[in-house]
Amino acid sequence: MTARRVWLSWSTGKDSAWTLYQLQQDPAVEVAGLFTTVNGQFQRTAMHAVRVALLQAQARACGLPLKIIELPWPCSNHRYEQAMRGLLTFLHEQQAEAVAFGDLFLEDVRAYREQQMAGSGLELRFPLWGLPTDALAEAMIAGGLQATLTCVDPRKLPARFAGRRFDRGLLADLPAGVDPCGEHGEFHTFVHAGPMFRQPLAVETGEVVERDGFVFCDVLPVKG
Repeated sequence: MTARRVWLSWSTGKDSAWTLYQLQQDPAVEVAGLFTTVNGQFQRTAMHAVRVALLQAQARACGLPLKIIELPWPCSNHRYEQAMRGLLTFLHEQQAEAVAFGDLFLEDVRAYREQQMAGSGLELRFPLWGLPTDALAEAMIAGGLQATLTCVDPRKLPARFAGRRFDRGLLADLPAGVDPCGEHGEFHTFVHAGPMFRQPLAVETGEVVERDGFVFCDVLPVKG
């Protein structure tokens, strides 16, 4: 049986990284590449606010090609949808057969992705969909995934969590009602090590700033 060529929506965070790991275990799948939207003005990924250089380092660590989709800031719905149409053209040129996402349980997000891809001829895959997030978070940590919280919504999680490692200590300290995987937008992460990578990335945390109602912790490559 020929493996299906799958491109993965890559956020730089734990959910997309763990999705990649799951796809890598499937002999019926060939992960052909990653695609990511980037804020063109600041040269950082959306919400996770990760530097493009580190995004590219992740792709190299995965041994996969990376398609960067630059978006203007601010970005209108029209401009975003135009960029997505360009992505579909690219995926067809790459002979993609399916697209995978790391969504966990938000029905509206999944419905939006299905709407975007309707009529494209591409199969949509959601390998982590419906998994209990407490067990999923534990599986990620036990499996060797290492990540740092790069963005925190202070309306849902205290700002002091920005910059913390995604580990069992973090899970134990999360306030009641906060999803262990941050699926309600409580936090976003940057993955720097794990079984989906050929080698870990050496990084350190930098400045913590508040911007547009969110708290961001910069992640930097370790010099040398």
